[in-house]
Amino acid sequence: MDARDRVRSVTVGGTGLGMRGLRAAWRRRRADAVGLPPQRAERARTPGEAAGAEPGPGGGTVRFERSVLSLRVTVTGAVFLGWDGAGPEPSYALAGACPAPDERARLEPDKDGGWRLVSERVLVTVSRHGAVELRTPGGALLRRDSPPRWWESHGNAGHATGETQPARGGDGAVATAGPRWMQRSQLPPDARFFGLGGRTEGPLLRGGAYRLWNGAPGSGSTNGDASVTMPVLLSVADAGALLVFHDNSWDGVVAVREGAEGHGSGHDRPARCEVRMTGGPLRYWVVAGAPFRVLHGWAALTGAPAVPPRWALGPQHLLDGDGAAEPQVRELVENFRAHGLPLRAVHLAGMPQRGPLRGAAAGTATPPPGRAVDEVRLVREVGPGVRPVTGCPVHDGGHAAGAFVRDARGRTVLGATSRGEVVFPDFTDRTVRKWWGTLYAERLGQQAAGVWHTGNEPLSLCAFGERTLPRSARHALEGRGGDHREAHNVYALAMAKAGYAGLLELRPGHRPLVLSQAGWAGMQRYGGALPGAVPPGWEGLRAALSLVLGLGLCGVPYAGPDMAAGTVPDSAELYVRAVQLGAYLPLFRTRSAGGSGGLPWEGDGRVLERVRAALAERERLAPYLMTLAQLAHRTGAPYVRPLWWQHPRDRRLRDCEDAFLLGDALLVAPVLEPGARARQVRLPAGGWYDTATGRRFDGPATVRVAAPLDRVPVLARAGAVVPVRDPDGGTALEVWPPVPGRTGGGLLIPDPGEGYGRPEAERFTVRGARGGAVVVEREGGGAVGYPVRVR
Repeated sequence: MDARDRVRSVTVGGTGLGMRGLRAAWRRRRADAVGLPPQRAERARTPGEAAGAEPGPGGGTVRFERSVLSLRVTVTGAVFLGWDGAGPEPSYALAGACPAPDERARLEPDKDGGWRLVSERVLVTVSRHGAVELRTPGGALLRRDSPPRWWESHGNAGHATGETQPARGGDGAVATAGPRWMQRSQLPPDARFFGLGGRTEGPLLRGGAYRLWNGAPGSGSTNGDASVTMPVLLSVADAGALLVFHDNSWDGVVAVREGAEGHGSGHDRPARCEVRMTGGPLRYWVVAGAPFRVLHGWAALTGAPAVPPRWALGPQHLLDGDGAAEPQVRELVENFRAHGLPLRAVHLAGMPQRGPLRGAAAGTATPPPGRAVDEVRLVREVGPGVRPVTGCPVHDGGHAAGAFVRDARGRTVLGATSRGEVVFPDFTDRTVRKWWGTLYAERLGQQAAGVWHTGNEPLSLCAFGERTLPRSARHALEGRGGDHREAHNVYALAMAKAGYAGLLELRPGHRPLVLSQAGWAGMQRYGGALPGAVPPGWEGLRAALSLVLGLGLCGVPYAGPDMAAGTVPDSAELYVRAVQLGAYLPLFRTRSAGGSGGLPWEGDGRVLERVRAALAERERLAPYLMTLAQLAHRTGAPYVRPLWWQHPRDRRLRDCEDAFLLGDALLVAPVLEPGARARQVRLPAGGWYDTATGRRFDGPATVRVAAPLDRVPVLARAGAVVPVRDPDGGTALEVWPPVPGRTGGGLLIPDPGEGYGRPEAERFTVRGARGGAVVVEREGGGAVGYPVRVR
């Protein structure tokens, strides 16, 4: 960056911090100049020819002239591949130890001097030059990886054994940096790409480059402001679905390009994918099969999604703005109640106590989950930054324990916020996480029932350059030592782990609610994702849906951005449509500023009536949402699913980005354009009922349905059993008749309460009877046990 670029970056992307922002930017630049290794001449390297192989449990290793490839099939069905001797551990993504190898899998010679590994779900072949092919057991190609390429400093001779260039950690320990590398792949021409975390561009990743670096909302990162990025790429083709996870938290870029079929000419253009990383190991996991099997295998690797408390599945509202306190919270809750609007939680941001925790004395008793008014819970914001003020218990305690991130010269790294300078705990250190978890007693003392982590990308404002810590900042990385290039993307994940463990210890009888603005693979173990604001206007509705669908396919089912964040008079129609969409997303939170703006009663009576209807429908579906939450915990299946979820071979469904499935029973077609009072809906195979009119459609087909301003089209699958809330607060079964000659069914998993009970799933079957009657029975016999309403 030259002087002209710096002036431009200050002018266009300035933070409004004045001299503080300039000091922070220059401080970061100087730290990197001292702490990062100098640029040296690089030499490209490829694996070379295969020199032999050594079979082992579940796979083995293939030795090449200039590299080593490790392969392992696990008992979960996932396959691990690691170049240069990279193993599956240590890893922030894995839930515990690496799964045991599948003893039935064996590495055996293949044609032309290559090797192959046969497993139950995928066939892996390795050519003698290092190309890797992934195929179905029947031989259909899922993906072909060309031999990788590394660029390492001239003179590095450790590549054959997996050794890499050393760098120093903050405690002097040697950290593994490794050369930058690239891997190119080809996929079937009909393959479509999904995933890479929460992307606002669309759940379907069309041609383009997507950066793997958590950026703060509004930072202008490549292809959108993604605060939750993951190297998790899901491809769907006629041959099957394949999830590929590059277990590498370094900065990188994934470029994808859709393919095209020759339509009989024989000149197919394969889909392509290219992964480039600035360092770290070249290792990846693959999981193949039907979409539900892929997500189940992914959850087995990275951990079961946490089940949110029952109240966290209801409507929530963010009260933003400085100075908001108990009177404003109480006024907000009473206004919701006076206007007949259900509200389960109030989130507090911009509070005087915003950001760092103040700490609590050891042994402080913690109260039960706090309530603002009656059953409305409070969720408090928590940021990682701690103000370096002597006398602050958190700062003094952390400083004494050496808990804060340091630079290469051993000095504490200073970051900048709009409120002043801060220091950052190193959450990649187990002892720091333990210390930080004890500080949540303060939030519980403020009657918080949950916490919401913000600024954990981590965010450090500056006048130019990236708004984060210096890349040379040192981190513990669980004792291995390393710098911020490796720790940046997992920083929020480690903070969520600290908060989740702390809340568990402080309040052992209650399921914690931990929401995170940023994150990485495996964050679902600790809670949900609240990835900042979406773009304003109508494009924000598509962005919100894209975020939730993308995160769900990456294993984070409980997610949702702020909806209806603008003031009502700006666009009453947009406000209503945003609330209607949010009412069907897993995490539903609206927003207002300082007690005004973005509140439904500020518009005319029709706005209030339509918002009331959307929130009432959200409350009515509470038993169904809890069932989906329990299913996600047990199977990894997201609450919100793309239309192709059960029909991945339907190519038209793969390209549909404006509708989604809520579980298996409901298809939601939100209105994403102004002035629309009807819309086209692409239906998967089977029968579907318009829940408003009762009209039945038969898929696969594209139908036109009414979308008046007071509702969005919702269709129920024929034969579905949907648990809903009765007006008296109990649970009832809403049944949609099956197509004649077919049967249907559904299940209900009751709410386990505040704790960690595992209630039994109650399954029901539906069939037709003579005279057009519908019969509902409990699987295994016995009374149904719930009121039944046939629609």
